[in-house]
Amino acid sequence: MIAIVDYGVGNLFSVKCSFDAIGAETVITSDADVIHAADRILLPGVGAFENAARKLRESGLDKVIKDEVKSGKPLLGICLGMQLLFDRSFEFGEHEGLGLIPGEIRPIADVVPKGLKIPHIGWNSLSVKDKANPLYKYVKDGDCVYFVHSYYAKTDNKYILAETDYGAPITASAACGNVYGCQFHPEKSGNVGLNILRAFCEV
Repeated sequence: MIAIVDYGVGNLFSVKCSFDAIGAETVITSDADVIHAADRILLPGVGAFENAARKLRESGLDKVIKDEVKSGKPLLGICLGMQLLFDRSFEFGEHEGLGLIPGEIRPIADVVPKGLKIPHIGWNSLSVKDKANPLYKYVKDGDCVYFVHSYYAKTDNKYILAETDYGAPITASAACGNVYGCQFHPEKSGNVGLNILRAFCEV
């Protein structure tokens, strides 16, 4: 069973519907005991980093997630949920993340050519960097996924699973041990996204 963490931020039901489509059992929850009993954890998220990080801390779910990850449980963060996995974000100030993947969240505007629209919205192709990672077992270079974001993860190459090109290479997905993240929305990315969720159910 997969616990979809409900901390007041995220596309909870669209994510659940995607897991339903591949026959995966899920529960939307903010209950620490339910998360502890789950086989895997999904951290969704949309909106501002500071607000989301604060809600996690105030609910105590930040500690729950860290403890479960330490026990070896697989965790997948989506969009803002992925950004929260990193050490810190520089979205409207500096804010502490969960520290589960080394790196920082920085503005896309710092790296893409002037004139490109921000937020980066729409379909874009993946360049898979770590083809051995189980999250990408059903994905090939050039497969397209759906993005909506103005910030990106700046991290060491060894943590990058896939990149996308938006005038410059942008981290599309990252991982550190049993912690995985997708900057794009698998639940909005058709069969490619469903295949990534299917692979997460198998890690």
